[in-house]
Amino acid sequence: MMRCLLLLTLLCSPLIAFAEPGIPALTITTAEDGGQNYTVTLQILALMTVLTLLPAALMMMTSFTRIIIVLSILRQAMGVQSTPSNQVLIGLSLFLTFFIMHPVFDNAYQNGVQPYMDGEISVTKAIESVSDPFKEFMLAQTRESDLELFASIAGHQQLESSQDVPFSLLLPAFVTSELKTAFQIGFLIFIPFLIIDLVVASVLMAMGMMMLSPMLISLPFKLMLFVLIDGWALLMGTLASSFYI
Repeated sequence: MMRCLLLLTLLCSPLIAFAEPGIPALTITTAEDGGQNYTVTLQILALMTVLTLLPAALMMMTSFTRIIIVLSILRQAMGVQSTPSNQVLIGLSLFLTFFIMHPVFDNAYQNGVQPYMDGEISVTKAIESVSDPFKEFMLAQTRESDLELFASIAGHQQLESSQDVPFSLLLPAFVTSELKTAFQIGFLIFIPFLIIDLVVASVLMAMGMMMLSPMLISLPFKLMLFVLIDGWALLMGTLASSFYI
């Protein structure tokens, strides 16, 4: 968990550095490779500022968005409005996100954070090394049509390679693609439960039980179906395998 926080903090702010403490409020020193280091006063200020952005970075730059949307659609399709609770769904989404993003976090930590903490690279180089694995992951999940859409809105010229895509363009394109993919998966999940609702409603109408709620009768059958097919393992495996790195 601490490793993930270090990665997201270093990725979001170019001002964070682990230099030796300095007494002046503003002191900038130049490293041998041309990079710049800042005093602890500025580092703490930047760190406190960046901490407010960590939840947004976690949701918008990882697999969290797709997972939480699919789980919410599953709960809606099954007809259980508060089971599992929001806390359970968020916790499950977080831990599954850490599982999926572990190769990205580990790559960024080994190539960016650890060398920087050892004093081998500067802040600028560390930020580039940390952002590259995230950028590669996000590009792999982003549709070209979404990139072209936001590139045309922003007035960017035709991008020659993926390395030329800036984060300001990649972030909205990635989120848009994740929303599309999440709703596509949710649609496929919704269909079997919808069929059960239709069958139960038709049987009740044929029997003349107009006052009995079809949702009440179909809920046990939907739960039984989900348990018999080992739905949670199937869903978790499908979500994890849907991200290709």
